[in-house]
Amino acid sequence: MRATMLALVGLTAFALGFMTAAWTLVCDAGRCPSIDVLDAYQPRQTSKLYAADGSFIAELGLERRTLLTLNDIPKSVRDAFVTTEDKRFFRHHGIDWVRVAGAAGRNLASRGYAQGFSTITMQLARNLFPETLTREKTLIRKLKEAKVARAIEDKYSKDHILELYLNQIYLGNGAYGVETASQQYFGKSARDLNLAEAATLAALPKGPERYNPRRYPERAVTRRNTVIELMRRAAVVSDSEASLARAYPLDLAHKGQPGSGGEQAPYFVEWVRQQLDAQFGRQLYEQGLKVYTTLDPDLQGAAERSLEQQLRAIEGGKYGKFPHPTFEDYLAKNASAGGDQNGAATSPYLQGCFIVLDPRTGAVRAMVGGRDFDDSKFNRATQALRQPGSTFKPIVYADAIQNGRPPSYMVDDSPLEVPQPDGSTWTPQNYDLTFQGLMTMRRGLYLSRNLVAIRVGMELGPESVIDEARRFGITTPIHPYPSIYIGSESVYPLELVAAYTAFANLGQRTTPMAITRVENAKGEVLWEPPVTVTPVLSPQEAWEMVDMMKDVVQHGSAFGSVWSAGFHYPAAGKTGTTNDGNDVWYIGYTADLVAGVWMGMDRPVKIMRDAQGGRLAAPAWTSFMTEVYRRKPAPPDWPRPDGLIAREIDRTTGMLRNAYCPAAVVTTEWYIPGTEPTQECDVHSATDTMVGDSMHFERPGPPNGPVGTPTAVSPQPMGGSPPGAAGVTQIIVPAAQPVSRAAVPVAAAPAHPGVAGAGSPLTGNVPPTTRPATGVRVAPPGGAAVPPGAPTRARP
Repeated sequence: MRATMLALVGLTAFALGFMTAAWTLVCDAGRCPSIDVLDAYQPRQTSKLYAADGSFIAELGLERRTLLTLNDIPKSVRDAFVTTEDKRFFRHHGIDWVRVAGAAGRNLASRGYAQGFSTITMQLARNLFPETLTREKTLIRKLKEAKVARAIEDKYSKDHILELYLNQIYLGNGAYGVETASQQYFGKSARDLNLAEAATLAALPKGPERYNPRRYPERAVTRRNTVIELMRRAAVVSDSEASLARAYPLDLAHKGQPGSGGEQAPYFVEWVRQQLDAQFGRQLYEQGLKVYTTLDPDLQGAAERSLEQQLRAIEGGKYGKFPHPTFEDYLAKNASAGGDQNGAATSPYLQGCFIVLDPRTGAVRAMVGGRDFDDSKFNRATQALRQPGSTFKPIVYADAIQNGRPPSYMVDDSPLEVPQPDGSTWTPQNYDLTFQGLMTMRRGLYLSRNLVAIRVGMELGPESVIDEARRFGITTPIHPYPSIYIGSESVYPLELVAAYTAFANLGQRTTPMAITRVENAKGEVLWEPPVTVTPVLSPQEAWEMVDMMKDVVQHGSAFGSVWSAGFHYPAAGKTGTTNDGNDVWYIGYTADLVAGVWMGMDRPVKIMRDAQGGRLAAPAWTSFMTEVYRRKPAPPDWPRPDGLIAREIDRTTGMLRNAYCPAAVVTTEWYIPGTEPTQECDVHSATDTMVGDSMHFERPGPPNGPVGTPTAVSPQPMGGSPPGAAGVTQIIVPAAQPVSRAAVPVAAAPAHPGVAGAGSPLTGNVPPTTRPATGVRVAPPGGAAVPPGAPTRARP
């Protein structure tokens, strides 16, 4: 017996000696972190993004955290955490020895690590110094944690420790601290939590993912009720309060609700994050910046609704049979296979993007980069390269206007063939596979006649049109092929939509911007990006373009989906469809909003039979604009600038009316001085007063004026007719022929105001003395053949 007692005493002494030595030496040589850093410690905070109206959009950071003082945290929240995590918190000095003894007994009985004894202070130590105090389950780590906790308790008050803990603790769903978690789960501040919600948060430290109320609501409620019972037993709540809290439903914030963890405008937020990351680096994720953006939540919501409704209508068969899997089919298949959304760049269902700009500043008011950010984070508004189709044509016509061609300029919509070096022939076609003969440039634009745009572009020359595209803000590669005039070269949707701000502003293009101001936590302004305005057209030139593009809405390819659908405010725009039906567009604008819609498949394939921008994309634009202008004042019309002159013309010839022109073909056209027609109509006479029909209009001799400058030709087919078809103009020009700006000699004419001279980097105009004659038909243009293999379309 005595020997046993001596052995027990010796074993105890050895254990005590070992523990004393371990306690003394465990933090020697800097093996434990110094708590002195806590004097200046500032937990990492997320940067907050705010909309143009000041409402919260999203937060960015490595750890989503918003700090509250202890006084701002309700007593129910404090009691819930203390009761659950460390009920003797206010009575111990960092180590709860009662809990240590209990845990030791449980662990010895189980011969393993069955129960821990961490206090709130020990948890705080582990959270503050994760690099040194790891989560490995070893005695040494636990001793380090306990010793750091004792040092914290010796230096700081219990209130300060609890405040740090409640702001530091991880509570799942990417949320750190009770304020962020409250916003994430309940869409409100922790200041406003009731007892049931406080208990729900206090249930999470035991297993943030296991008890995540979004993923496992039943588990969360069970654990919440356990916390409420612990609080009742500790007498921090009454029996009636506990009963009421247990009966309270789990009422979580809806996805997309501010602060709910389902971000608003996720494609916009990610685009902003990339810009901020480039500007601020780690500061963005750690120092709690305040970022004020241009987003308009109402316009964003309207854009999302309009795009999704139209995409679902297309998939649902409203416009004919849809031959691809629908978005709903994809989601159902993915769910049945047990797969998670993949976040991939490409998706197998119909996609779209929607961009809304304030043309006056370039402020991005709404951005939808795809149908589901969780499934595909690829932003089709800012990252995708897509063929613009006919939405590129206004740039060609703007170049023509700048080079002295008025809207009444006559162009031949007739067949065209261009032989290629490999023996093939490029034979562009109109969408309806018909040709209408001579017509005005205005009509060619609003009816979206490909041959008219090609002939105008080839007359100007590719260098001139490419230079114009650069002034309009297009940065993607553009090769000198005639197919560029009908939109064969890929563009970024955001750049193309922004190009139209030059029309909406009557000549001034604004660069898209998403951030108005960035402040630090003290409210000091760190960055205030300026509004960038670039002159592109004179007001007179821009007004003529707007007037032509109004006809797209009121008489042309967008009439059925915009004007006849009831949108009668002053507006202009352009539809776009690629020749293979892969992409459909509509970009339209009022004086205070520019909005663009693209739809298509991520992997190039025809959307459906008869896919057209005016038919599929424009209805989404109309739905959006109709909703927006129910809530805001009607947009003003564009004022006609001084300096324009009016002439009554015969629209079938582009010449001044004579006494015999039928009233049905007489219209008023506005001209920049020096571009107006000077000859009267020579078709109608006392013996011929028939109404002209441009599809059958003929006159003796060469039908057109001087031949334009030869230009390079794309080998990419944009439709075609059989080689050698009757009436086809065949152009063969040596491949080595130089490219230059078209210049057709005319009699000297006064330069119109506001237009730069030859070689101007602003307008690129040719000198007034080389402006083409007006009222004369455009000659069939020449073109230089180029090797095959012109680029078609870049995909993510």
